[in-house]
Amino acid sequence: MKLTENRVDASLLTEKERALLPQLLAMTQRDQHPCLKSADGMEIRLPTPIFQMLVKVLEDMRNGRAVVLLPEDETFTTQAAANFLGMSRQHFVTLLETGKIPFHRVGSHRRVTFKDLRDFSQKRDTERRARLGGLFKKVEAAGLYDADYTGDNAG
Repeated sequence: MKLTENRVDASLLTEKERALLPQLLAMTQRDQHPCLKSADGMEIRLPTPIFQMLVKVLEDMRNGRAVVLLPEDETFTTQAAANFLGMSRQHFVTLLETGKIPFHRVGSHRRVTFKDLRDFSQKRDTERRARLGGLFKKVEAAGLYDADYTGDNAG
């Protein structure tokens, strides 16, 4: 398997390694106190947060997904950050300039940390769910939720 900097590509596992993933995950379900064992026999119990991260990596790799580990203070360019959030660079820059996402400058270039992007994304998703929930309540209060659709495309 190839490890490139902070990325593990699950597609590069051998057949034998891929076959071990379900067994490894089964072990994580049975043993809530796993440990690492060195070649000389020394054992160290894995701290819970590290164990939980390892389980997440195994689950993603079992599903054929590559895994990338980023430190929270990793910085993104405005284009990379906009791509991460699924929006145009110009809209992203507007969010920066209006103070909705913190940033710092490196020379004349804006940079945003991964933590700030993740925080913004979570806040945006929470607000979207709240607005959608409010819209659902209005539709339900109007008695339209279970109403039969009688539009032109009904069939």
